[in-house]
Amino acid sequence: MLLIVGWAFVGAASYLLISFWYRRETATKAGIKAFVINVVGDVGLVLGRSSILKHTGTVDFEATFRTAPNVFAKGDGDLVAACIFLLVGAFAKSAQIPLHTWLPDAMEGPTPVSALIHAATMVTAGVYLIARMHPLFELAPAAADVGVIIGGITLFVAGTIASR
Repeated sequence: MLLIVGWAFVGAASYLLISFWYRRETATKAGIKAFVINVVGDVGLVLGRSSILKHTGTVDFEATFRTAPNVFAKGDGDLVAACIFLLVGAFAKSAQIPLHTWLPDAMEGPTPVSALIHAATMVTAGVYLIARMHPLFELAPAAADVGVIIGGITLFVAGTIASR
């Protein structure tokens, strides 16, 4: 449960930071854009975690990972759907395609601080979520494949844009 609360607070901190120069219309629009996309990710995280809770009966990570192989068969549709919802949460926070459009606008906030929170905290949070939930993704290889494909596309697009 603390993961979901912390996840939401990171998104709120991002919104407040991006919208810091509230008298500039571009900053307020950028903050709202980041907030909306992060809420989409929050909803994905809540739906995914709720589905896992429904099947395993626990919110504890270790208990979930112990229980999951007994509850879910490898490739189980419910677990694949739950893991895809977790991916939506990670994609929104770590600015993966198609939920990446908020990140360029994030520099509307005070730039050094904005760069630090968005590169070091938010983008890393999405990666951490996937790594932390790895035991579930092992049981849902289709969801893991979705993560690899979207990550590869994002890597290619970001690398192409950066080379300009």
